[in-house]
Amino acid sequence: MSHDLYEVLGVPRDADGDAIKKAYRKLARQLHPDVNPDPETQDRFKDVTRAYEVLSDPEKRRMYDLGGDPFGGAGAGGFGGAGAGFSFTDIMDAFFGGAAGGGAAGGGGRGPRPRVRRGQDALIRLDVDLAEAAFGTTHELKVDTAVLCTVCNGDGAAPGSSPKTCETCAGRGETVHVQRSFLGEIRTMRPCAACRGFGTIIPEPCRECSGDGRVRSRRTLNVKIPAGVDSGTRVQLSGQGEVGPGGGPAGDLYVEMHVADHPVFNRHGADLLCNVTIPMTAAALGTTLTLPTLEADLVPGGGETDSGLETSVELDIKPGTQSGSEIVLGGRGVPSLRGSGRGDLVFRVVVETPTRLDERQEELLRELAAIRDEEAPDGHLHAAPKSVFDRLRDAFGPR
Repeated sequence: MSHDLYEVLGVPRDADGDAIKKAYRKLARQLHPDVNPDPETQDRFKDVTRAYEVLSDPEKRRMYDLGGDPFGGAGAGGFGGAGAGFSFTDIMDAFFGGAAGGGAAGGGGRGPRPRVRRGQDALIRLDVDLAEAAFGTTHELKVDTAVLCTVCNGDGAAPGSSPKTCETCAGRGETVHVQRSFLGEIRTMRPCAACRGFGTIIPEPCRECSGDGRVRSRRTLNVKIPAGVDSGTRVQLSGQGEVGPGGGPAGDLYVEMHVADHPVFNRHGADLLCNVTIPMTAAALGTTLTLPTLEADLVPGGGETDSGLETSVELDIKPGTQSGSEIVLGGRGVPSLRGSGRGDLVFRVVVETPTRLDERQEELLRELAAIRDEEAPDGHLHAAPKSVFDRLRDAFGPR
């Protein structure tokens, strides 16, 4: 094995730091004992590691190029001696492709972590009525969240003071820890305990936010709910979440809808379904009914909504209408959340049979039964009719 450090790494003498690091990573992936455990490979791995330790450090490289001993005699007894020191961080970078920065003596430090970071997203639930979900509305919402500290403007320092460079790590945010192993000295980079990895220390924290740059506060927001939302739909309010540490940008606020049950209408996707009960005489003879629609919830006194929508419809009951029949009014259901158009309003007719009759009513019904020859009727068995929703389910459901 050559003892020329440049030859060991396979780089020219004018190679820059990036080329040296790239060459070391490539060799480390090939020669690491976890990949090639034979003794010769381990010795070569030590040589490559020591070569990188020297050539990645500008001062040691300058000393080596001038013919000096970059190890100060500690490496006597052979280039691959037990006195070799290397950065465990660089080995991890070689295998996992981590970002390496300029550290001390091949330390491969990542540098200080920023104090200013993006805030977390927040999720809250909002209860709305069916009419509000169908036609859209604006809700006033009160949220407790983190906001920018107005005393320190987010930097965490008391007025008149400022963060100072950490003396323990010299602003790097990391410190070197050395351990002995069969490979020599393993140096690992750990976050500085004094500054918690920030590289700076706040000697006089802001009393209002205790140095965090943000405080808890209650805010009032106006949330615009689009027409057509349903339970589980989330409305995103960009930048309305929590302000980040150090006064960082705020996250997003997500408002999840929960639509309350309606006393009359049941929602099935974009369609509305309700039952309308009529007496048997109206079902037999036919009639016309004036019935409220969901828009009536927006105008309690009746009439038209602000957008000109009628709050009632005329429902034509044809003579001979049977119980369970469905009358569909197209375009009077829930507006589409994405796109145009509305679903249908479906009335299911329920024919009410009288349970109490006076003598005259009973006499008239018996006379009608005699005229229709229905005094002793025969029952007829047949399959129950499917509702419009059952038919849709059969048409689009799994086969």
